[in-house]
Formats: sequence, C-alpha cells, structure tokens
Amino acid sequence: MLCLSCTLIFLNSKMDSVIIDQLKNRDEKAFRQLVEEYQQMVFRTCMGIVHNADDADDVTQEVFIEAFNSIDKFRADSKISTWLYRIAMNKSLNFIRDHKRSKFFQSIGLKSTPDIPDEDHNFDQPFEALQQQQRKKIMDAAIDSLPENQRTAFVLHKFDDLAYKEIAEIMGISLSSVESLIFRAKQNLQKKLIHCYKKSC
Repeated sequence: MLCLSCTLIFLNSKMDSVIIDQLKNRDEKAFRQLVEEYQQMVFRTCMGIVHNADDADDVTQEVFIEAFNSIDKFRADSKISTWLYRIAMNKSLNFIRDHKRSKFFQSIGLKSTPDIPDEDHNFDQPFEALQQQQRKKIMDAAIDSLPENQRTAFVLHKFDDLAYKEIAEIMGISLSSVESLIFRAKQNLQKKLIHCYKKSC
C-alpha cells in the first residue's frame, strides 16, 4: 500500500511538472486541461467566500487568468492545486473587500459601480425553502464576519474538505496554527449564531 501511495505521488508530481512546462510555453491545450481538472475545486473555494454563484463564477475565471499570466512565478516546491487554492483565496477575499468598499461608496451617495436591480422575489416559494434561504444568509453573514485567517482556514476545511496539513501548506502556517484558527472560527460562529437566533434575526 505504501509503495502504491509513493507511486501515485510520484506520478502526480510528474504530471504537474509536464503541465507546468507546457503552460510556461503558453500551450493553450495545457491551459484548457488545467481548467477542466481544477475548475470545480476553484469554484467551490470561491463560493465558500463570496456566497454567490455568479460572483464565484466570475472570480473563478479571474483565478485561471491570473494562473495563466503568472505561471512563470510558480515554484515547483508546491502542487498546482495548492498554488491555485492560494490564488482563489486571494481573489475571493479581494472581491469581498472591493464589494464592501463599493457598498460604502453607495452608502455616502457615491456610486463606484452601476446600479444592479434587486432580484425578483418569488412569493410562491414554499415556506420551508424561504426558511432555508434565510438560514443560509445568516450563516454566510456569520462566516463573513470572521477574522480573515479564521475564515480562510474554515472555508478550506468546511467547503473544500481539506486536511489540516493541506490548509497549513496553502496558508503558509504551522499545523497547530490551523487547528487553532478552525477551533476559534467554530467557537465564534457558534456564539454569533446563538446570539442571532436569540434575537430572532
């Protein structure tokens, strides 16, 4: 079993090396292969941060454009997936910051982006579905309120189901730091959600 695991790691590393070389030569076929293989992974990560499918789709496209443009900066000491996770997290967090900045400008009467009409409300939706949507909004808001490092670690663990060791590699921190961040994130979420439900928000 151990030898099989070592063989799989070697083969994956070899495949990474080949596709990296092709990407550095601006091979479009290799780029399409990269997108096909990692698109769902990147989208899931972005969705965990931005909470909106259309926005996550836009950020996902930005991630792959960034990957293609900066492939020469890729260091072979990490996996392609780890590198893409880092780009996805950075792009998603930047999107959130820009979105908050846009909301601030609008709140003081300055519009940094065009008006976007509110989504039509479907009053025919079953009550249970509306309740589920409301619970999701509350959970998303609670996740958004976490400190950035806690949010990053929690999303990678909860939405991408990554092991603590992988999260440590992506975030460039120790394993114990990841454990601490996720523990504190869960505690903070629990407090926020309990407080929210007590207030019937």
